Amino acid sequence: MAGGQGTRFWPSSVSKKPKQYLPLISDKSLLEETLVRFDGLVAPEDRYVITVKAQEQLVKDSAGDKIGKDGVIFEPSGRNTGPCILLSLASLMANGASSTDVVAIVPSDHVILNHQGFRDTLKKAAEISLGLSKIVTIGIKPNFPHTGFGYIHRGQEVSTSAFDVAEFKEKPDLETAKSYVASGEYFWNAGMFVGTIERLLKEFESCAPTMFEHYNDLKDAANDFSKTGVVYDRIPKDSIDYAIMEKSKEVMTIPAEFDWNDLGSWDALESVLEKKDDNYVGQAKEVFFEKASGNIVFAPDKFVSLIEVNDLVVVSTENNILVIPKEKAQDVKKAVEYLKTKDFGKDHL
Repeated sequence: MAGGQGTRFWPSSVSKKPKQYLPLISDKSLLEETLVRFDGLVAPEDRYVITVKAQEQLVKDSAGDKIGKDGVIFEPSGRNTGPCILLSLASLMANGASSTDVVAIVPSDHVILNHQGFRDTLKKAAEISLGLSKIVTIGIKPNFPHTGFGYIHRGQEVSTSAFDVAEFKEKPDLETAKSYVASGEYFWNAGMFVGTIERLLKEFESCAPTMFEHYNDLKDAANDFSKTGVVYDRIPKDSIDYAIMEKSKEVMTIPAEFDWNDLGSWDALESVLEKKDDNYVGQAKEVFFEKASGNIVFAPDKFVSLIEVNDLVVVSTENNILVIPKEKAQDVKKAVEYLKTKDFGKDHL
């Protein structure tokens, strides 16, 4: 899934080039990094990116030969992850997929460095989804009480390190998050799901009938973008979590055998970049640090000098500069909201 706007990474992430197309941790975009993780597990012709039409060229530039020639599914408008996934399933079925085929649904903007662990976990999820006819969600073992993630409360262990899902939990307050971590019974919800097309469609039918009633029309219109748009606009907006996962009795969870970071804001780069002279440099032509530490720099093709400043995020693009304390990184949205109110703002978003 690659259609988001990623405004929390403004000013580098803008409408013309959202977060998933940025080389935040390497010389590859986050989308390309996501596709590379499937090497040796899923053939390029069996990988699909779903995004909006406005991002068509960005997808092609990022994905290259890592997807097939028909590997882009276009979402007519943003209607959250529920309709997005239903459209994807309809498109796959309309173009020759079998109902018993297993699909892995993953976001395009997460950082996972342990590729082999990722592939091993996906293989296990696929085996469970086929063998037990379940949707398998991949849980991340929490290493601190994060209040910005949803949680999965694991239930009974069905097989080795594979659990029924007792309940999905919304983003908790700090005390609740502490209790979750202390119990050892909760995973972070990474929004990665594996299941057969048949099982996924059955859960849409039973848990989200007002969405599913449009499935056949989506399938019939799958190769006509204008017709798809007419059908798609009728589908209620909702996330896959609310529409399916929190209601279904056919969901299991397994722990991830890999590292994970969803890069929710600029300060998250600290956990995935190597230190350089006590600072973290994502992109820069050259840097100079003097009595400066803990800063995060993202300034492609720029020389950046930081003197006697600590724990800042410093971002420079062609038209914008952002300087913000790391601990306030979520407040980038305030600049975005301000620009939305100004006539000149559209040139900076």
